[in-house]
Amino acid sequence: MQAVILAAGQSSRFWPLNKRHKSLIKIMGKPLIFYTLKGLKRAGSKEIIIVQGSKRDIERELKKYKFGINIKYLVQSTSKGMGNALWQARKLVKSRFLVLNAERVDVDEIVQNIKSKSRNILFGQKTKYPQLYGTMRLKGDRVLEIIEKPKKGKEPSNIRVIGVYLLESGFFKIYQKVKKHLYDFEDALSEYMKKNDVRVVILKKSEVETPSLKYPWHLFRICKYLFENHLNSKISKTSKISKKATIKGKVFIGGYTRIFEGATIRGPCYIGKNCIIGNNSLIREYTNLEDNVLIGAMAEVTRSICQEKVHTHSGFFGDSIFGKGCRIGAGTITANVRIDRREIKSVVKGEKIRTGLDSLGVIMGENSKTGINVSLMPGILIGANCNISPNSVVFENIEDNTTFYTEFKGIKKSSR
Repeated sequence: MQAVILAAGQSSRFWPLNKRHKSLIKIMGKPLIFYTLKGLKRAGSKEIIIVQGSKRDIERELKKYKFGINIKYLVQSTSKGMGNALWQARKLVKSRFLVLNAERVDVDEIVQNIKSKSRNILFGQKTKYPQLYGTMRLKGDRVLEIIEKPKKGKEPSNIRVIGVYLLESGFFKIYQKVKKHLYDFEDALSEYMKKNDVRVVILKKSEVETPSLKYPWHLFRICKYLFENHLNSKISKTSKISKKATIKGKVFIGGYTRIFEGATIRGPCYIGKNCIIGNNSLIREYTNLEDNVLIGAMAEVTRSICQEKVHTHSGFFGDSIFGKGCRIGAGTITANVRIDRREIKSVVKGEKIRTGLDSLGVIMGENSKTGINVSLMPGILIGANCNISPNSVVFENIEDNTTFYTEFKGIKKSSR
């Protein structure tokens, strides 16, 4: 079948990691959309249409790889929602086609669940928080309607849409008639359901196990999924590892990486090319370090993700994500649990969101820097190109391009 990958959104809820499309975040040296394309190939798709944004950054990145399938690129010049993005592909779609988000790295497992004889299928999943998602109204396994972010207490079910749809080209005739707005895809789909038999396939996996990517902390699920399904234990022959270093478990170490005396790596972990792990540092489970990352002496990194060229000195970095080019001063601590050990909430677009996590550190946008002895509270989001002065304590989100410092008598912020 044909597949249409939607990769044109602004990913506003993915801030502060949304300077590029979220599917270009790298895990194990490859962007997330790479794994999606490989999954589609395994599922039997031979023609894939990718709808990207005006930056065309998806196309530039993917030209570095060979997939052995026919990929066509389209552009959604202005971000007008999922429906408008799909509309760009209407002239290329022949009959039955799969629609999915670009970061659906487990698509081959999802497609294997198709058992319904219906030609129109929506894939769903049980959720504890239906008010956060598009939620299905069902009659048996037939989908009657999708309610986007229903109010608490008025949810039509506990089955949420996971962003994978199997439709026929007749959908475009319906879409053409609906009123256009950000969620017109859901409106068109609801109209389509009135005239066509649309069935749901509910995935058996729990919400924690199935990786989707709406908020930045969802990267941890995807990282864990990819580690458990695709991580190879390999140490490059060109890496230089001290005889006094310790490596245990499933660990990948890329070329020309150096690991110094006293360092300990406890897998599963991925360490890319040209990295440095300093003396007596500890890198442990589900940590992903991309190329040219430096972890200084006496640092501990656990369950964290570092994009390219992140440099840290001594400190603790737990359940955290650092964008490309971040520089972290010595003695920086990411607090990753609350004092009362309760669920951590984070603020996204001015709204406090439940993360479902009891361990969550900082998420920092690209090229941000901290001075020495900075303390970052759980669930804090720090924008791109920020400077945080020495001895600062950060309790709230920091917007892009901000210089932040803590004074003895209080906290002040100043924008550049």
